[in-house]
Amino acid sequence: MNSFSLFKIIEPDLKTLDLNLKNMVEAKHPILYAAAEHLFNAGGKRLRPAIILLVAKATSNAILDSHKRLAEITEIIHTASLVHDDVLDDCSTRRGMRTVHNIFSNKIAVLAGDFLFAQSSWYLANLENLTVVKTISKVIIDFAEGEVKQGSLHFDVNISLKDYIEKSFYKTASLIAASCKSASILSACSNDVANSAYNYGKYIGLAFQIIDDILDIVGSPQVLGKPTGLDLKNGNLTAPVLFALAEEPLLITIISREFCNLGDFETSIHLIRRSSGIQQAKDLAIENIQAALNCLVIFPNSGALFCLQTITNYILQRVN
Repeated sequence: MNSFSLFKIIEPDLKTLDLNLKNMVEAKHPILYAAAEHLFNAGGKRLRPAIILLVAKATSNAILDSHKRLAEITEIIHTASLVHDDVLDDCSTRRGMRTVHNIFSNKIAVLAGDFLFAQSSWYLANLENLTVVKTISKVIIDFAEGEVKQGSLHFDVNISLKDYIEKSFYKTASLIAASCKSASILSACSNDVANSAYNYGKYIGLAFQIIDDILDIVGSPQVLGKPTGLDLKNGNLTAPVLFALAEEPLLITIISREFCNLGDFETSIHLIRRSSGIQQAKDLAIENIQAALNCLVIFPNSGALFCLQTITNYILQRVN
């Protein structure tokens, strides 16, 4: 099942979202506008806004205008974080296209990311729902904490799985969790439903990040839209790497010396792939997916609920 068929019941809303994203990006400076426009023209899976719209549909009789705006805000925040990530990781391509800092400069990319964060804050305030504002605003704090934590753990072979999960929550799952909860708040749901929506988003976000980290090791540049092993090369030790470290002592040595010898990086990829690290990471993703599914039992049966359940299969199929 591809994302197109999975999101068929919200297809018109996603098409409107794409148009609105480009219209929402307004900047007086032409370079800043060009940088922001380039990001949204690059497209993407739009998984986050799709999940928000499905949560909205599952918790309300109709997708409200406020739900649609929340989905747009979430995608703007996510895109802003990617711009800053690409600068920090010195990534030259994203989704198969040149990154903003690669086209313009680091300075313009940072400003473009800041601009998008500011735009999202403006639209968020205009929802005029204080609880939602507080919930989503915390995400931007989490992004910063995640980046600092990740930076402090570069090439650290003693990083624990708990550290990895915490970092993954800050960098990926926090936004999905907060947005799912906010969608249910806008639907005027009970606290129990809102908390279940939050936890669904958290576990789906963690599973998605773990699968992304597996793909960083086993995926091709054509599929990834960026070089294979980029996270590892930058010293970001992810789930498959952490599991492999327990089986491959040489991997510890290579990573500890930060790939300074010729062939170190290629050897490390080989060692990870031959270990059970990939399978253990996949098992961890499955655990989080099952936890996400358990959070949905409180939702009434509907087509939207079925799609939220089926998203779990789509996430796993990315590495099958």
